[in-house]
Amino acid sequence: MPWRYNGMMLDGIRVLDLSQNIAGPQATQILGDLGADVIKVEPPGGDPARKWGPPFWGGDAPLFLAFNRNKRSIVVDLKSDTGRKIVTRLLARSDVMVQAFRKGVIEKLGFGYETVKRKHPKLIYASLTGYGSEGPYADIPGYDPLLQAYSGIMSITGDPDGAPARVGGSVVDIGSGNLIALGILAALRKRDLESVGSLVECSLLDTSLGWIGYHMMNYVVSGKVPQRMGTGLTMIAPYEAFPTQDGELMICGGNDGIFRRLCEALRIPEAADDPRFNDNASRVDHCDALRELLTSRTKQMTTRDLDRLLKDHRVPCSPIQDIAEVVSDPQVRANRIFEPQPHPRIPGYRDLKMSVRFDGERPPLRSVPPVIGEHTDEILAEIGYDEAEIRGYSEALVG
Repeated sequence: MPWRYNGMMLDGIRVLDLSQNIAGPQATQILGDLGADVIKVEPPGGDPARKWGPPFWGGDAPLFLAFNRNKRSIVVDLKSDTGRKIVTRLLARSDVMVQAFRKGVIEKLGFGYETVKRKHPKLIYASLTGYGSEGPYADIPGYDPLLQAYSGIMSITGDPDGAPARVGGSVVDIGSGNLIALGILAALRKRDLESVGSLVECSLLDTSLGWIGYHMMNYVVSGKVPQRMGTGLTMIAPYEAFPTQDGELMICGGNDGIFRRLCEALRIPEAADDPRFNDNASRVDHCDALRELLTSRTKQMTTRDLDRLLKDHRVPCSPIQDIAEVVSDPQVRANRIFEPQPHPRIPGYRDLKMSVRFDGERPPLRSVPPVIGEHTDEILAEIGYDEAEIRGYSEALVG
């Protein structure tokens, strides 16, 4: 029979997740989606992201729920001897370890890379940092908005005459999680071939720079510091939102053919042959005049009518939707990526599935995000603790 994806590509791989907040949990959620057994080690009181609300859903913040499906939770105090012994036992049974502590903290706990490597040479050790493992800021904690500011992302985000703006989504954290997961998968492949583990590292700073690498290259070439352009881009024109009678429509004229079709749709075919606009470089040089010309036409139509007209002429465009519109959007529904999921504690629960499909199917939801320490007893039993020890440990946590 032909091979079909069953959601268990990483079946048999155990991931010890010591991370919290967003970046690390995003990485381990990807691995869990692909079938790995992810053990989420939470401090007493749980991952701080559980409390990042309101709103709250079933006792936890939606922000926590968004990054912690397909995992098991155990509560461990890493500052205690008992907690460190538990993690030591878990490490001996794990293929991957993910940590995102500030530099020096994980070493003081006894689980730095060199220490772990000596005992477990085949382990994949993944480390997320704020600014990198070397340099003057290596020991400074990093957070998504701080790195958006430090890396220059904020400096090029927002209206030209307005203040710098944070990108609405946590693109640095989520991007770092995606990249560290990619690195872990590559390291697992290397282990298959060479029977050795790897140190996989990713910093929020490096992820941030990756988002704006072309801006950095443009600066090196031109010497011009990129500025905020609202919805636009300095290298392509037209490539921004244009006003309509009742709002705005994003229009992307990425090549000469699209621009010609745009001019035809707006009934200004002569503009395509105007020397100021006959290629992208010329349009960029005369972007103000081009914007004025196009705006004079787009303002005569409603957003809906303009959107339909341009799509009929094969011009890439989109209305600027809010989140409520996105949740009910027919294309989002057709993609079957944000659907109701069965949940034992939350009626009407929805979960944003993994973005990648395999043979037409997305990885299944094997378990909803756990409550704090939901699987503590079963995990302790798996690593050799007897009933009396487990009972004593649970009582100590409560006490």
